[in-house]
Amino acid sequence: MHLELTAIIVDDYDEAIRFFVDALGFELAEDSPSLTNDGRAKRWVVVRPPGGQTGILLAQADGQRQADAVGNQVAGRVGFFLRVEDFDAAYQRMVDAGVKFVSPARSEPYGRVAVFLDIAGNRWDLLGPA
Repeated sequence: MHLELTAIIVDDYDEAIRFFVDALGFELAEDSPSLTNDGRAKRWVVVRPPGGQTGILLAQADGQRQADAVGNQVAGRVGFFLRVEDFDAAYQRMVDAGVKFVSPARSEPYGRVAVFLDIAGNRWDLLGPA
């Protein structure tokens, strides 16, 4: 058993794709036309880290309830984790790309970590080796 996909609710597909692909270095795994349950047009957009098996479905908010959840999917906690081999290089590339870090890089027993916000405002841990 494995987790194949998780979803992040976003305001705009194309802005989210640019963030994940250009700023974080993810791959665009899929961008296909689709339909909502009631037949309205939407897109099936999946991004993933290079070589990753697990992807993120970028789901554009549909309705007020979903719009209210953009950026607050885990109630302000860190809910997503990006592990990298070269922490310093990834951190600098992300800073240069305009990613907003809400905590400075620090060392913990489990490795290097810094908290950043995704395009929607969700908190992520950037994690690297100790």
